[in-house]
Amino acid sequence: MATPRPRPQVMRLTDAAASRIKAILSSSDKPIAGVRVGVKNAGCAGMSYTMEYAEAAAPTDEVVEDKGVKILVDPKAVLFLLGTEMDFKVEKMSSGFVFNNPNQTSACGCGESVALTPASSLDAAEAS
Repeated sequence: MATPRPRPQVMRLTDAAASRIKAILSSSDKPIAGVRVGVKNAGCAGMSYTMEYAEAAAPTDEVVEDKGVKILVDPKAVLFLLGTEMDFKVEKMSSGFVFNNPNQTSACGCGESVALTPASSLDAAEAS
């Protein structure tokens, strides 16, 4: 019997993103299991990334642990986020999380929304 292939890691974090998430979670006044990341239909380009505190993992969440941080990926977002690197950028006038996503085909001019194409099963196999 063949052994199943390991599943590819949906997302990975840069050191800056992991450090920022750890800092945010350490200042929370209630226990947080991790950060839930997903996508939703919004904006002029079609979709936007979502992030929220998660008090517990849902049974259907894809759990990603990277650099000591737990990311819970909404199951509806997995194919849109496959291969994504999450970073945290500090610039002169702003700071925030940035998603470097190979599935992004375009973005709106204001930077609030993106167009995403779901990864195919072939892409998923190559990512592992």
